[in-house]
Amino acid sequence: MRIGKLPENVWKRSVQKLMKTKRKEVFTGAGIGENCAVFSFDHDSQTAVGVHTGHWPGENIVKLTVHRSVNALAAAGAEPVAMEVSALLPEGTEEEYVKTMAAQIEEEGALLGIQTAGCGIEISGAVNCPVITVTGIGNRAKGCMVSVKNIRPGMDVVASKWIGLEGTAFLAVNREKELLTRYPARFLGEAKRLERFLSVVPEAAVAGKSGVCAMYSVGEGGIFGALWELAEGAGVGLDIELKKIPVKQETIEICEFFGLNPYELVSGGCLLMVSEKGHDLVRELEGQRIEAAVIGKITDSNDRVVINGEERRFLENPKADEIYKVWQQGTK
Repeated sequence: MRIGKLPENVWKRSVQKLMKTKRKEVFTGAGIGENCAVFSFDHDSQTAVGVHTGHWPGENIVKLTVHRSVNALAAAGAEPVAMEVSALLPEGTEEEYVKTMAAQIEEEGALLGIQTAGCGIEISGAVNCPVITVTGIGNRAKGCMVSVKNIRPGMDVVASKWIGLEGTAFLAVNREKELLTRYPARFLGEAKRLERFLSVVPEAAVAGKSGVCAMYSVGEGGIFGALWELAEGAGVGLDIELKKIPVKQETIEICEFFGLNPYELVSGGCLLMVSEKGHDLVRELEGQRIEAAVIGKITDSNDRVVINGEERRFLENPKADEIYKVWQQGTK
Protein backbone atom coordinates (compact mmCIF):
# COMPACT_ATOMS: atom_id res chain seq x y z
CA MET A 1 0.00 0.00 0.00
CA ARG A 2 1.00 3.63 -0.47
CA ILE A 3 2.80 5.67 2.16
CA GLY A 4 0.61 7.83 4.39
CA LYS A 5 -3.00 7.68 5.48
CA LEU A 6 -4.78 4.39 4.78
CA PRO A 7 -6.85 4.70 1.57
CA GLU A 8 -10.56 5.21 2.27
CA ASN A 9 -11.71 2.08 0.42
CA VAL A 10 -9.20 -0.11 2.32
CA TRP A 11 -10.28 1.42 5.64
CA LYS A 12 -13.96 0.79 4.89
CA ARG A 13 -13.60 -2.86 3.87
CA SER A 14 -10.75 -3.99 6.12
CA VAL A 15 -11.28 -1.93 9.27
CA GLN A 16 -14.75 -0.36 9.54
CA LYS A 17 -16.65 -3.52 8.51
CA LEU A 18 -14.92 -5.53 11.23
CA MET A 19 -15.66 -3.12 14.07
CA LYS A 20 -19.13 -4.35 15.07
CA THR A 21 -19.17 -4.23 18.88
CA LYS A 22 -21.17 -1.26 20.20
CA ARG A 23 -21.66 0.35 23.61
CA LYS A 24 -24.07 3.06 24.69
CA GLU A 25 -21.20 5.09 26.20
CA VAL A 26 -19.74 5.68 22.71
CA PHE A 27 -21.67 8.69 21.45
CA THR A 28 -19.69 9.11 18.21
CA GLY A 29 -17.02 6.82 16.80
CA ALA A 30 -14.04 8.14 14.88
CA GLY A 31 -14.29 7.58 11.13
CA ILE A 32 -14.61 9.33 7.80
CA GLY A 33 -15.41 12.98 8.44
CA GLU A 34 -15.05 12.52 12.23
CA ASN A 35 -11.50 12.56 13.64
CA CYS A 36 -12.53 12.19 17.29
CA ALA A 37 -14.41 9.55 19.23
CA VAL A 38 -16.81 11.07 21.78
CA PHE A 39 -17.85 9.24 24.95
CA SER A 40 -20.75 9.93 27.30
CA PHE A 41 -20.16 8.72 30.86
CA ASP A 42 -22.49 11.00 32.84
CA HIS A 43 -25.48 13.28 32.42
CA ASP A 44 -23.69 16.61 32.02
CA SER A 45 -20.66 16.18 29.80
CA GLN A 46 -18.96 14.06 27.16
CA THR A 47 -15.32 13.03 26.73
CA ALA A 48 -13.66 13.41 23.33
CA VAL A 49 -10.52 11.48 22.39
CA GLY A 50 -8.40 12.12 19.29
CA VAL A 51 -5.36 9.99 18.35
CA HIS A 52 -2.76 11.12 15.82
CA THR A 53 0.63 9.70 14.86
CA GLY A 54 3.56 11.61 13.39
CA HIS A 55 6.32 9.75 11.57
CA TRP A 56 8.11 12.23 9.35
CA PRO A 57 11.89 12.57 9.67
CA GLY A 58 12.02 16.13 10.96
CA GLU A 59 12.89 18.08 14.07
CA ASN A 60 9.46 19.65 14.63
CA ILE A 61 7.30 16.55 14.14
CA VAL A 62 6.49 16.34 17.88
CA LYS A 63 5.05 19.85 17.86
CA LEU A 64 2.98 19.16 14.73
CA THR A 65 1.57 15.91 16.13
CA VAL A 66 0.47 17.56 19.37
CA HIS A 67 -1.40 20.19 17.39
CA ARG A 68 -3.05 17.60 15.12
CA SER A 69 -4.50 15.76 18.09
CA VAL A 70 -5.64 18.89 19.92
CA ASN A 71 -7.10 20.39 16.72
CA ALA A 72 -9.22 17.27 16.27
CA LEU A 73 -10.66 17.80 19.76
CA ALA A 74 -11.42 21.44 19.03
CA ALA A 75 -13.14 20.50 15.78
CA ALA A 76 -15.39 18.15 17.75
CA GLY A 77 -16.49 21.07 19.92
CA ALA A 78 -14.45 19.90 22.91
CA GLU A 79 -12.17 21.81 25.26
CA PRO A 80 -8.72 20.12 25.20
CA VAL A 81 -7.70 19.06 28.70
CA ALA A 82 -4.84 16.54 28.54
CA MET A 83 -2.75 14.36 26.30
CA GLU A 84 -0.98 11.01 26.47
CA VAL A 85 2.19 10.68 24.38
CA SER A 86 3.81 7.47 23.15
CA ALA A 87 7.09 7.52 21.25
CA LEU A 88 9.12 4.87 19.43
CA LEU A 89 12.66 6.13 18.83
CA PRO A 90 15.37 4.52 16.64
CA GLU A 91 18.35 2.67 18.06
CA GLY A 92 21.19 5.05 18.78
CA THR A 93 18.94 7.91 19.91
CA GLU A 94 20.82 10.12 22.35
CA GLU A 95 19.37 11.36 25.63
CA GLU A 96 19.66 14.93 24.37
CA TYR A 97 17.04 14.18 21.71
CA VAL A 98 14.71 12.78 24.37
CA LYS A 99 15.10 15.99 26.39
CA THR A 100 14.41 18.10 23.33
CA MET A 101 11.31 16.05 22.52
CA ALA A 102 10.00 16.32 26.08
CA ALA A 103 10.61 20.07 26.05
CA GLN A 104 8.60 20.41 22.82
CA ILE A 105 5.72 18.42 24.31
CA GLU A 106 5.65 20.59 27.44
CA GLU A 107 6.07 23.83 25.50
CA GLU A 108 3.12 23.09 23.23
CA GLY A 109 1.06 21.77 26.14
CA ALA A 110 1.66 24.97 28.09
CA LEU A 111 0.78 27.07 25.04
CA LEU A 112 -2.49 25.18 24.63
CA GLY A 113 -3.25 24.94 28.35
CA ILE A 114 -3.28 21.13 28.50
CA GLN A 115 -1.50 18.66 30.77
CA THR A 116 0.70 15.80 29.62
CA ALA A 117 -0.99 13.03 31.61
CA GLY A 118 1.47 10.38 30.49
CA CYS A 119 4.53 9.97 28.28
CA GLY A 120 5.84 6.53 27.30
CA ILE A 121 9.10 6.31 25.34
CA GLU A 122 10.77 3.22 23.90
CA ILE A 123 13.87 2.65 21.79
CA SER A 124 13.22 0.23 18.94
CA GLY A 125 15.14 -1.32 16.06
CA ALA A 126 11.86 -1.49 14.15
CA VAL A 127 11.85 2.22 13.27
CA ASN A 128 14.35 4.42 11.43
CA CYS A 129 12.83 7.75 12.49
CA PRO A 130 10.80 8.83 15.54
CA VAL A 131 7.18 7.66 15.57
CA ILE A 132 5.14 9.88 17.89
CA THR A 133 1.54 9.10 18.89
CA VAL A 134 -0.45 11.75 20.76
CA THR A 135 -3.81 10.92 22.31
CA GLY A 136 -5.68 14.13 23.08
CA ILE A 137 -8.45 14.13 25.68
CA GLY A 138 -11.10 16.82 25.88
CA ASN A 139 -14.43 17.65 27.47
CA ARG A 140 -17.61 19.00 25.88
CA ALA A 141 -21.12 19.76 27.04
CA LYS A 142 -23.66 16.95 26.75
CA GLY A 143 -25.87 19.04 24.45
CA CYS A 144 -23.10 19.79 21.94
CA MET A 145 -24.20 18.58 18.52
CA VAL A 146 -21.22 19.60 16.37
CA SER A 147 -21.05 16.77 13.83
CA VAL A 148 -20.95 16.13 10.09
CA LYS A 149 -24.32 14.41 10.57
CA ASN A 150 -25.90 17.88 10.94
CA ILE A 151 -24.74 19.13 7.53
CA ARG A 152 -27.54 19.98 5.08
CA PRO A 153 -27.66 21.26 1.48
CA GLY A 154 -27.51 25.04 1.17
CA MET A 155 -25.11 25.55 4.07
CA ASP A 156 -21.89 27.54 3.67
CA VAL A 157 -18.39 26.07 3.88
CA VAL A 158 -15.95 28.35 5.71
CA ALA A 159 -12.15 27.91 5.93
CA SER A 160 -10.04 29.57 8.62
CA LYS A 161 -6.61 31.13 8.08
CA TRP A 162 -4.75 29.50 5.17
CA ILE A 163 -4.14 26.08 3.65
CA GLY A 164 -0.73 24.37 3.65
CA LEU A 165 0.54 26.01 6.86
CA GLU A 166 1.79 22.79 8.44
CA GLY A 167 3.55 21.53 5.34
CA THR A 168 5.07 24.92 4.58
CA ALA A 169 6.50 25.38 8.07
CA PHE A 170 7.76 21.80 8.21
CA LEU A 171 9.60 22.08 4.90
CA ALA A 172 11.02 25.50 5.76
CA VAL A 173 12.53 24.04 8.96
CA ASN A 174 13.70 20.67 7.61
CA ARG A 175 14.68 21.51 4.02
CA GLU A 176 16.15 24.94 4.71
CA LYS A 177 19.50 24.26 3.00
CA GLU A 178 17.85 23.38 -0.31
CA LEU A 179 15.38 26.24 -0.16
CA LEU A 180 18.15 28.78 0.52
CA THR A 181 19.48 28.09 -2.98
CA ARG A 182 16.47 30.03 -4.31
CA TYR A 183 14.91 32.04 -1.49
CA PRO A 184 16.43 34.53 0.97
CA ALA A 185 16.73 33.71 4.68
CA ARG A 186 14.12 36.35 5.52
CA PHE A 187 11.55 34.60 3.32
CA LEU A 188 12.24 31.24 5.00
CA GLY A 189 12.03 32.90 8.39
CA GLU A 190 8.49 34.01 7.58
CA ALA A 191 7.64 30.49 6.40
CA LYS A 192 8.95 28.97 9.63
CA ARG A 193 6.93 31.43 11.70
CA LEU A 194 3.73 30.06 10.17
CA GLU A 195 3.94 27.48 12.99
CA ARG A 196 2.35 30.09 15.25
CA PHE A 197 -0.93 29.56 13.39
CA LEU A 198 -1.09 25.76 13.79
CA SER A 199 -3.73 25.70 16.53
CA VAL A 200 -7.40 25.87 15.48
CA VAL A 201 -8.60 26.07 19.11
CA PRO A 202 -9.35 29.84 18.91
CA GLU A 203 -11.52 29.67 15.79
CA ALA A 204 -13.26 26.49 16.97
CA ALA A 205 -14.25 28.30 20.17
CA VAL A 206 -15.72 31.22 18.22
CA ALA A 207 -17.50 28.90 15.79
CA GLY A 208 -18.93 26.79 18.61
CA LYS A 209 -20.51 29.85 20.23
CA SER A 210 -21.96 30.94 16.87
CA GLY A 211 -23.93 27.70 16.45
CA VAL A 212 -21.75 26.15 13.74
CA CYS A 213 -23.13 22.80 12.49
CA ALA A 214 -19.88 20.93 11.88
CA MET A 215 -16.12 21.44 11.94
CA TYR A 216 -13.22 19.51 10.44
CA SER A 217 -9.52 20.09 11.09
CA VAL A 218 -7.63 19.91 7.80
CA GLY A 219 -4.67 17.51 7.92
CA GLU A 220 -2.94 15.06 5.61
CA GLY A 221 -4.27 15.13 2.07
CA GLY A 222 -4.67 18.90 2.28
CA ILE A 223 -7.80 20.93 1.69
CA PHE A 224 -8.97 18.71 -1.18
CA GLY A 225 -8.73 15.59 1.01
CA ALA A 226 -10.49 17.31 3.91
CA LEU A 227 -13.33 18.57 1.73
CA TRP A 228 -13.88 15.07 0.36
CA GLU A 229 -13.89 13.48 3.83
CA LEU A 230 -16.22 16.14 5.22
CA ALA A 231 -18.70 15.58 2.37
CA GLU A 232 -18.32 11.80 2.45
CA GLY A 233 -19.02 11.70 6.19
CA ALA A 234 -22.13 13.84 5.71
CA GLY A 235 -23.29 12.13 2.50
CA VAL A 236 -23.57 15.44 0.61
CA GLY A 237 -22.10 17.25 -2.40
CA LEU A 238 -19.96 20.36 -2.64
CA ASP A 239 -19.50 23.40 -4.87
CA ILE A 240 -16.14 24.96 -3.93
CA GLU A 241 -14.62 28.11 -5.47
CA LEU A 242 -10.90 27.45 -5.92
CA LYS A 243 -9.93 31.13 -5.92
CA LYS A 244 -11.67 31.67 -2.58
CA ILE A 245 -9.50 29.08 -0.82
CA PRO A 246 -6.96 31.16 1.18
CA VAL A 247 -3.27 30.35 0.64
CA LYS A 248 -0.07 32.13 1.69
CA GLN A 249 2.55 33.19 -0.85
CA GLU A 250 5.18 31.28 1.15
CA THR A 251 3.18 28.09 0.57
CA ILE A 252 2.88 28.74 -3.17
CA GLU A 253 6.62 29.40 -3.51
CA ILE A 254 7.77 26.40 -1.49
CA CYS A 255 5.33 24.10 -3.27
CA GLU A 256 6.63 25.38 -6.61
CA PHE A 257 10.22 24.65 -5.52
CA PHE A 258 9.44 21.00 -4.71
CA GLY A 259 6.82 20.50 -7.44
CA LEU A 260 3.92 20.04 -4.99
CA ASN A 261 0.21 20.80 -5.21
CA PRO A 262 -0.62 23.20 -2.31
CA TYR A 263 -4.24 22.00 -2.28
CA GLU A 264 -3.08 18.46 -1.43
CA LEU A 265 -0.41 19.48 1.10
CA VAL A 266 -0.86 18.79 4.82
CA SER A 267 -2.74 21.79 6.21
CA GLY A 268 -2.84 21.72 10.01
CA GLY A 269 -3.96 25.15 11.23
CA CYS A 270 -6.85 25.40 8.77
CA LEU A 271 -10.32 24.58 10.08
CA LEU A 272 -13.32 23.82 7.88
CA MET A 273 -16.62 24.99 9.36
CA VAL A 274 -20.11 24.42 8.00
CA SER A 275 -22.72 27.03 8.91
CA GLU A 276 -26.13 28.21 7.80
CA LYS A 277 -24.77 31.77 7.96
CA GLY A 278 -21.19 31.52 6.77
CA HIS A 279 -20.67 35.22 6.12
CA ASP A 280 -21.83 36.08 9.65
CA LEU A 281 -19.36 33.51 11.00
CA VAL A 282 -16.54 35.06 8.97
CA ARG A 283 -17.33 38.47 10.48
CA GLU A 284 -17.31 37.00 13.99
CA LEU A 285 -13.95 35.35 13.37
CA GLU A 286 -12.48 38.50 11.88
CA GLY A 287 -13.72 40.37 14.94
CA GLN A 288 -11.36 38.11 16.92
CA ARG A 289 -8.55 38.76 14.40
CA ILE A 290 -8.87 35.32 12.82
CA GLU A 291 -8.73 35.23 9.03
CA ALA A 292 -11.55 33.26 7.39
CA ALA A 293 -13.44 32.99 4.11
CA VAL A 294 -16.58 31.37 2.72
CA ILE A 295 -15.20 29.01 0.05
CA GLY A 296 -18.33 27.24 -1.15
CA LYS A 297 -21.69 25.57 -0.55
CA ILE A 298 -23.08 22.22 0.47
CA THR A 299 -25.24 20.69 -2.27
CA ASP A 300 -27.79 17.88 -2.49
CA SER A 301 -25.78 16.20 -5.26
CA ASN A 302 -23.26 13.39 -4.89
CA ASP A 303 -20.78 15.50 -6.88
CA ARG A 304 -17.95 17.27 -5.07
CA VAL A 305 -16.94 20.00 -7.49
CA VAL A 306 -14.13 22.57 -7.46
CA ILE A 307 -14.86 25.57 -9.70
CA ASN A 308 -12.09 27.69 -11.22
CA GLY A 309 -13.62 30.23 -13.61
CA GLU A 310 -15.20 28.24 -16.43
CA GLU A 311 -13.44 25.05 -15.39
CA ARG A 312 -15.12 22.47 -13.16
CA ARG A 313 -13.21 19.52 -11.74
CA PHE A 314 -14.43 16.74 -9.50
CA LEU A 315 -12.78 15.95 -6.21
CA GLU A 316 -11.55 12.38 -5.86
CA ASN A 317 -10.82 10.09 -2.93
CA PRO A 318 -7.95 11.63 -0.94
CA LYS A 319 -4.49 10.87 -2.30
CA ALA A 320 -1.25 10.39 -0.39
CA ASP A 321 -0.17 13.76 0.94
CA GLU A 322 2.11 15.79 -1.32
CA ILE A 323 4.76 16.03 1.40
CA TYR A 324 5.73 12.38 0.85
CA LYS A 325 7.00 13.32 -2.59
CA VAL A 326 9.73 15.34 -0.88
CA TRP A 327 10.97 12.27 0.98
CA GLN A 328 10.91 10.27 -2.28
CA GLN A 329 12.93 13.00 -4.00
CA GLY A 330 15.42 12.87 -1.18
CA THR A 331 16.00 9.12 -1.58
CA LYS A 332 16.55 9.12 -5.35
